[in-house]
Amino acid sequence: MPDTIYDVAILGGGPAGYTAAIRAGQYGLKVALIEKADKLGGTCLHVGCIPTKSLLFNAEVYDYLKHAKEYGIDGLGEGQLNWQTVLDRKNQIIGKHTKGLDFLMRKNKVTVVRGWGKLTGPQKNGVLTIAVDGGGGGSSTVQAKNVILATGSDAKLLPGLTAGETILTNIEILSLPKIPKSLAIIGAGAVGVEFGSIFRSFGAEVSIIEFLPRVVPNEDEDVSRELARVFKKRGIDINVGAKVEKVETTKTGAKVVFTASDGKTVEKEAEKVLVAVGRGPRTEGIGLETTKIKPDRGFIKVNEWMQTDEPGIYAIGDIVAGMPQLAHSGAMAGMVVVAKIAGKYARPVRRGRIPGCTYTEPQIGSVGLTEAQAKEKGYTVKLGKFPFSANSKASIVGSHEGFVKVVADAKYGEILGVHIIGPQATELIAEAVTALELEATVEEMMFTIHAHPTLSEALLDGFGAVEGMAINV
Repeated sequence: MPDTIYDVAILGGGPAGYTAAIRAGQYGLKVALIEKADKLGGTCLHVGCIPTKSLLFNAEVYDYLKHAKEYGIDGLGEGQLNWQTVLDRKNQIIGKHTKGLDFLMRKNKVTVVRGWGKLTGPQKNGVLTIAVDGGGGGSSTVQAKNVILATGSDAKLLPGLTAGETILTNIEILSLPKIPKSLAIIGAGAVGVEFGSIFRSFGAEVSIIEFLPRVVPNEDEDVSRELARVFKKRGIDINVGAKVEKVETTKTGAKVVFTASDGKTVEKEAEKVLVAVGRGPRTEGIGLETTKIKPDRGFIKVNEWMQTDEPGIYAIGDIVAGMPQLAHSGAMAGMVVVAKIAGKYARPVRRGRIPGCTYTEPQIGSVGLTEAQAKEKGYTVKLGKFPFSANSKASIVGSHEGFVKVVADAKYGEILGVHIIGPQATELIAEAVTALELEATVEEMMFTIHAHPTLSEALLDGFGAVEGMAINV
């Protein structure tokens, strides 16, 4: 191995890293993918995006079956959830796609190196050297002209807390032996609200405790209000502007003590507590100190091409400062970097063109500027809003909550942002991403034909609503 000089070596086999490796192989580059775990896929495949969305789909099906009679399906009786079967299905999906990644590495002639990779310093004669600790498998070195850091992130915990049977992160909650009767969730970002949605569907009493003034605080304020409204309607206890003071384990579970927005001290007892307060970059122990890279709170600064301060070393995914910790963001960054290395066409990842998706019930999809952000940037804003209650396909699928909101520039009609909460919002948002990527105007989208009856027609009406000309309201 030391005699081989790769065109690119990648540290980390999650979505950012494995996507970069596959694309590098497609370009004919000689590539090594270094991964410490025995399976590729990273957090996303094994304890993140994929298993969580598997559970969310189960929850959606379960919710539909609760109302089977409304759909003309009699004789089902009171459905009972088989939790073990739910977990088995989730694990089967993970296993299928893990094998798929192994196949893709072979197909694209990617050399997979097992072990912990560590930078050893700057380029020497145009070559970087990575020391690989294979644990019981011994140590080795990998040499490459370029290195891509894609080491991912870990769930944060509040000070003094340790994950275990009662205090959970995204890892432990995905393998619970049974559904808890009650669940307290600290944090109302995507992870917190998704698990809240799952376990409420499965019958748990759910409380969400969020320090900031609203749930899903990165979303448009109207979306936050709508999700809070629907969650309360579903029986989920929402506490915003709440500062957690302490979490104590008890004989029956745990107790979360927090100061509410009105200044009162509140105690919430639950069988389990999920801590969902964000993720920290996994950059310790990878040899950054041997380079010019100076991390900021663990995050790595890059330029528009994901190049770090050290020549030949790039960073992508959750470890990049100022970029959202989303699998699709890291994956696209990986494709951009290897295109640049291979001398192929590429264009930088634009922060404002990365969609955000939250797979709750109702779903959330968003891209571009929120109303508040557009106004802060000095735009004169025109808004369009269309409710799913007026969309025929939403009636057919029995999902009426939510809306499409379009934020546009009043002067030129350019679409600045689109925010969707409602059925299949995470699928519908792709059209809005395309519209922003092509710098479409409201007028252009108003004359883009949408099939009928579809949920996507809500977007057509949303664009029309900007000019006060939505058809179906």
